[in-house]
Amino acid sequence: MDWYDFRVAAPPGTNRAMGGFSISSDHGLEALRDADTIIIPGWRDVADTPPDDLLDALTAAHARGARLMSYCTGAFVLAHAGLLNGRKATTHWNYLARMQQRFPQVHLVEDVLYVDDGNIITSAGSSAAIDASLHVIRQDYGSGTANKVARSLVAPPHRDGGQSQYIEAPVQERPGRSIAGVLDEVRAQLDRPLTITCLASLAGMSERTFLRRFREGTGTTPLKWLRRERVFRAMNLLETTRLDIADVASQSGFASIETFRTAFRQIAGTSPHAYRKRFEAVDS
Repeated sequence: MDWYDFRVAAPPGTNRAMGGFSISSDHGLEALRDADTIIIPGWRDVADTPPDDLLDALTAAHARGARLMSYCTGAFVLAHAGLLNGRKATTHWNYLARMQQRFPQVHLVEDVLYVDDGNIITSAGSSAAIDASLHVIRQDYGSGTANKVARSLVAPPHRDGGQSQYIEAPVQERPGRSIAGVLDEVRAQLDRPLTITCLASLAGMSERTFLRRFREGTGTTPLKWLRRERVFRAMNLLETTRLDIADVASQSGFASIETFRTAFRQIAGTSPHAYRKRFEAVDS
């Protein structure tokens, strides 16, 4: 399988980075001229204005159709270039107010892991950058490859971009089964009808307690999580099997093809048929 041709590019000389580090690169900004995807890491200081040559290179890359993605405070670089004006974006929760004040033209989305606004993707903190990167890999190479990369990173394979940046109680401290254990069990039976009552029973909790603990532990609701997991299951089946669409829908737990198509398009951004055709081309 083809993979990304990765290069580190930077303005000439030694560049100061976040955390007191300095970096140098074998490639200058000319490398951005033919890059398909450009990742801007966390910017060294949100009070610093990036150099004009960097902003010009990013603007030119965007104009020719390159995909741009920022990690954490890297969104400030895109904002300085004017590339986020009128667009949805996010950054680390600690810097949202400063970005809103400095760049009021940006439609900031608060308390999410990442925002995919077409050919510009912005993410929150360091772990959210992994989520955004897995999202891009899933777009480019399919869910199977994204899951393999997630496993190698010991990272969760599917965290919704709209999930909360801040999870109140990621560690189980109270009696009963952990939410993570329940999620693993549910993933193994996505083809079954699953209700809140059923999920709460698996967790050994009352429905009210389960709903609260689920939100604390995942940053989302059980039904939203379940819907996305079923679509991710369908993606994998479309990539790896020749099952017809009705069987894919059924084995992913959708009660009807219509419901499946609607959910799939909302989450994957395309139809099941188009998704399968796309990853047939990747595998060939």
